Amino acid sequence: MDKQAANNIASVLSEALPYLQRLNNKTVVIKYGGNAMTDEKLKNSFARDIVLLKQVGVNPVVVHGGGPQIGELLKKIGKQSEFIQGMRVTDQETMDVVEMVLGGLVNKSIVNLINHNGGKAVGLTGKDGGLIRARKMQLASDSPENTSEIIDLGHVGEVTSIDPSVVHMLDNGNFIPVVAPIGVGEDSMSYNINADLVAGKLATVLGAEKLLLLTNTAGVMDKNNQILTGLKAADVDALIADGTIAGGMLPKVNCALDAVKSGVKTAQIIDGRVEHAVLLELLTDEGVGTLIKS
Repeated sequence: MDKQAANNIASVLSEALPYLQRLNNKTVVIKYGGNAMTDEKLKNSFARDIVLLKQVGVNPVVVHGGGPQIGELLKKIGKQSEFIQGMRVTDQETMDVVEMVLGGLVNKSIVNLINHNGGKAVGLTGKDGGLIRARKMQLASDSPENTSEIIDLGHVGEVTSIDPSVVHMLDNGNFIPVVAPIGVGEDSMSYNINADLVAGKLATVLGAEKLLLLTNTAGVMDKNNQILTGLKAADVDALIADGTIAGGMLPKVNCALDAVKSGVKTAQIIDGRVEHAVLLELLTDEGVGTLIKS
């Protein structure tokens, strides 16, 4: 290694120091999905980031999605995926596939990757230890002619409560919790829940320092396609009102907003297509996404 390269490394480590001090023994909830979850190089860099955070005294909690993987398996068994307002209609057969993919294949592959890189990850679904209690989602029709109609999405749920005991136990035991967004209702039925929503609620209940939502865009963009960051809750409300934030970004921003309004220090929507995005966002001055604070 030449002297310049060594100086660059020393400079990076020095820049990271105040961030590491601030995050020591703090919880960071990370929603993992998108390209970061399907590209082999990005998968490995994510796992290494998580292991490094735990090694330096941060408590990362990973919540993952798996929509594309669910779609692939449904296709293989000859079942057509149906979406209403961006949400998968989930009958009992589809729910069985969701549990198999999210709670099994995807969850265990993430756990294995983190462990392969020197961490101690443990996979959970919301059903384990009573972690996520849920209820059937009541989705109102978006048809102007029939706004009172409630659409039946089957086993699609929303969070009613979270008992973080099992997560605290794992954190205290130096393990890394990896959570699949499946909850259980008072009726003992399983429910498929949006992973962003689970991550936001979990961050709130855990009193997390930060919520990170990995996505397939650079962050929240203005009308000139420039990235926006350092946004306060009032700024976000105004950007939603004037239509700058719309479409697929809206649910993520609302999730981030709910978290910071509920006590999470900051929420970041970051570009999961960037290698080591988690470390770059948490431990450098520049970051790689949009930061939202109360």
